[in-house]
Amino acid sequence: MRCIMEIGMRSRNTCLVSPRHDRSKAVEILVKDLKVFATFNEELFKEITQLLTLENFRENEQLSKYGDTKSARAIMLVELKKLIEANPLFRDKLQFPNLKNSRLRTLINQSLNWQHQLCKNPRPNPDIKTLFVDHSCGQANGARAPSPANNPLLGSLPKAGGFPPLGAHGPFQPTPVPVPQPLAGWMSNPSTVTHPAVSGGAIGLGASSIPAALKHPRTPPTNSSIDYPSGDSDHVSKRTRPMGISDEVNLPVNVLPVTFPGHGHSQTFNAPDDLPKAVARTLNQGSSPKSMDFHPVQQTLLLVGTNVGDIALWEAGSRERLVSKNFKVWDLSACSMPLQAALVKDPAVSVNRVIWSPDGSLFGIAYSRHIVQIYSYHGGDEVRHHLEIEAHVGGVNDLAFSHPNKQLCVITCGGDKTIKVWDATNGTKQYTFEGHEASVYSVCPHYKENIQFIFSTAVDGKIKAWLYDNMGSRVDYEAPGRWCTTMAYSADGTRLFSCGTSKDGESFIVEWNESEGAVKRTYQGFHKRSLGVVQFDTTKNRYLAAGDDFSIKFWDMDNIQPLTSLDADGGLPASPRIRFNKDGSLLAVSANDNGIKILANSDGMRLLRTWENLSYDASRTPEAPKPTVNPISAAAAATSAGLADRSASMVAIAGMNGDARSLGDVKPRITEESSDKSKIWKLTEISEPSQCRSLRLPENLRVTKISRLIFTNSGNAILALASNAIHLLWKWQRSDRNSNGKATASVPPQLWQPSSGILMTNDVADTNPEETVPCFALSKNDSYVMSASGGKISLFNMMTFKTMTTFMPPPPAATFLAFHPQDNNIIAIGMDDSTIQIYNVRVDEVKSKLKGHSKRITGLAFSHVLNVLVSSGADSQLCVWNTDGWEKQKARFLQVPAGRTPTAQSDTRVQFHQDQIHFLLVHETQLAIYETTKLECVKQWVPRDSSAPITHATLSCDSQLVYASFLDATVCVFTAANLRLRCRINPSAYLPASVSSNVHPLVIAAHPSEPNEFALGISDGGVHVFEPLESENKWGVPPPVENGSASSMAASPSVGAPGSEQAQR
Repeated sequence: MRCIMEIGMRSRNTCLVSPRHDRSKAVEILVKDLKVFATFNEELFKEITQLLTLENFRENEQLSKYGDTKSARAIMLVELKKLIEANPLFRDKLQFPNLKNSRLRTLINQSLNWQHQLCKNPRPNPDIKTLFVDHSCGQANGARAPSPANNPLLGSLPKAGGFPPLGAHGPFQPTPVPVPQPLAGWMSNPSTVTHPAVSGGAIGLGASSIPAALKHPRTPPTNSSIDYPSGDSDHVSKRTRPMGISDEVNLPVNVLPVTFPGHGHSQTFNAPDDLPKAVARTLNQGSSPKSMDFHPVQQTLLLVGTNVGDIALWEAGSRERLVSKNFKVWDLSACSMPLQAALVKDPAVSVNRVIWSPDGSLFGIAYSRHIVQIYSYHGGDEVRHHLEIEAHVGGVNDLAFSHPNKQLCVITCGGDKTIKVWDATNGTKQYTFEGHEASVYSVCPHYKENIQFIFSTAVDGKIKAWLYDNMGSRVDYEAPGRWCTTMAYSADGTRLFSCGTSKDGESFIVEWNESEGAVKRTYQGFHKRSLGVVQFDTTKNRYLAAGDDFSIKFWDMDNIQPLTSLDADGGLPASPRIRFNKDGSLLAVSANDNGIKILANSDGMRLLRTWENLSYDASRTPEAPKPTVNPISAAAAATSAGLADRSASMVAIAGMNGDARSLGDVKPRITEESSDKSKIWKLTEISEPSQCRSLRLPENLRVTKISRLIFTNSGNAILALASNAIHLLWKWQRSDRNSNGKATASVPPQLWQPSSGILMTNDVADTNPEETVPCFALSKNDSYVMSASGGKISLFNMMTFKTMTTFMPPPPAATFLAFHPQDNNIIAIGMDDSTIQIYNVRVDEVKSKLKGHSKRITGLAFSHVLNVLVSSGADSQLCVWNTDGWEKQKARFLQVPAGRTPTAQSDTRVQFHQDQIHFLLVHETQLAIYETTKLECVKQWVPRDSSAPITHATLSCDSQLVYASFLDATVCVFTAANLRLRCRINPSAYLPASVSSNVHPLVIAAHPSEPNEFALGISDGGVHVFEPLESENKWGVPPPVENGSASSMAASPSVGAPGSEQAQR
């Protein structure tokens, strides 16, 4: 190119200086100038000089085919291509790769993601045309919209220079190990493991007594008590985005989870002992079971549908059939004429699917004839008609519940080749998805990063995916077997599996690679010709199970070879129906002769005995009154009613941070028999170290006192925040003495630090950290901690202890942190100026500012069932906020007992019970149980006047116990249902006699899966872990029930009067 330009310039100059018609002279000058080429290419020089002598360059043979400019350029491009391809430097680098459609779509989606990174309210489904224009996405009223950066069907990429992406189930994903995105980027990886019960500091003991603990916004309505940001509002507290953040902040949402060495993200299994293998119950259904589902809350409650259209509700613990109903059309006149005619001609109907709603307040039945029926469940044997929908022409093959747009919906599919979405409240049809060319066999709704979608399978083997937008299928794949296929995710939502059987009886279970929409692994071990369609289920993020060859076969998800096979003592059909309960401790299996077998592991056995005992006790006591349904949440109240009838349920508990922690890992406790009434009950006193197991954790860092304390979600470590703003982390390793690596008082842990030797130290601004209010919140995968000690809020990497970023400098200073239970981009931050800021991490913006307290915020707790936020403050006030619009619903000041005067800095803490309806209130003057919708105190315990104040308290992981610490260093254990004292641990049991009398516990934390284990943070900087003696395995026994009636929180409206346990305090 340089040579051509040179020739052109010289030719121009030659024409300017040469005589007007002296052509030969001009040629001579040019030849002389071009002679330089002769030195390295004689042939090229000759060709150039020959061209100069021609009147028309097309007289040259090689140039004769040049026509107009366009054709000349085309010819030149061909020649250039040949030259480039001949160059060895470009060899093997010019072949354009073969791209699958999914990969090409991913590249386009990634471009869309980058384009929308700086949009305040990015569109949930941006059009590809936006790539060609400048644009901005806006949304009315500041409503939160799902980000395409977090869109599972649109890939996901981080915001440059911003905060790490926060997933709905797994915030702050740790390592920059990107996983490709596709099915247009099939979803990122959220975690369903919910937050632990974070413990705060001492309650109300002067300036040094500190609060803490930890836990969805939609379009906010008008509310005078809230400052809502707008484009021209002073309340849009937007700060400059932090720059120079570590590389670890810019992480894709879809990354691999990181856990501590030897610390699994989910409960550790010792296969195959953790599998439910023993036949614990045999139920006689009366007709052949076709579909089964355990209640998500009361995990021994089994819903069954049969081949003759019957449904039944079984309490597996007591072997009692609570409900039995035959098929009947509720309103025949509302049915279409074809359905009426079909039922008259052949009334035989079978059940294709039964399933509970996520909160257990509804259940649905899909029938083989057009119809879907939805019942509401109100506890015990009380079920009511809710909806009857004529959903499809022909059979309804499958049924599922989902929450698109925060609204509970019913999803159906059928023989008319369609998938339909219905409002679960009124039965209104919202979407119809068409595109399958055969009967739709199953549906699998799922969500990641706030994006809801549905997988569907048809009997022609096609798999399709749909967003709730009527825009058609997003994918089109072939299922192995190409006939009847079902799909399911692992419990944490990160791994996708399908199970199918071909028309020839060949069965497959496969794991899908969501990045490419291809089969990742195929599990082996099926009978060559299965008799019937094989059914499967998953449990605990670890195991797969399928009914095949007259047995149940199990696989480890990471191994294609079968793990084990069971025949359940024989009597199984060729392809038995199977269903795990939520925590994987029970497995329902259909049997011959219309039977159902309940298989259990050791935890399942305990769970069954628990409900068996409850049933036995209930048969001897008067029935408790049922609570009224509150209009705040009919479904939630229905759930509450069910829980009232059937005792405390085994669901997720909300911690002192208000976040929920899954009880999938919580060991069920056997209900203590209060049966032997002839024995005189005596309070269990522990005064000697030999009477319990306790361990002071090793320490080599000088800290003055422990202000915050929490067990990690895995249960393998304890994190503490000291008053000098330093974090301490103790880890337990697997060993011969500690095979599961869980935190225990029997084996000392290691005070862990990274090899760099750095410490996690909070920003303290210009304040004295000893006088500030510390707070922290732990990410759900234990990889990051968000923390503050009077200065900016810091984000730390728990693996490296590096400070990822800091934000929100004071004033005001943060005094409490709580993640939203359904969107971890949203954080509720309590402030020392009495406000609560609803902060969106992704856009670095305060969305709402809640005003209702008069002093600093000391507690926050979310209920994902009621969709409310409960706040407490140093003003001894409780407030309930609706998370739909952040308006204040109720407020009430604490009932301070007569004769008790709280200190000026007295804190009030709140922590939701596992039923998500009641919450524990902790104040230096009392413990209390409140019902949220009415904000009424239903139980209260008050220390006697001469007793020391309460410093802190927390619920056990199963919400059956309350652990409370006191200023005199005493620790008390209460039965949570009635707040009756059952065990007292005196200071002499864990503190040396030489320790000052001023040393006392400031904070208490409960283990996430061991109900009888807790830890104390002490004012001298120590941390103690407690467990009962192995011979006892519990903290005392509950006092006998007074007047022969059992206590029930939901059924007891009165405040419990101080009893004998008060005097003992």
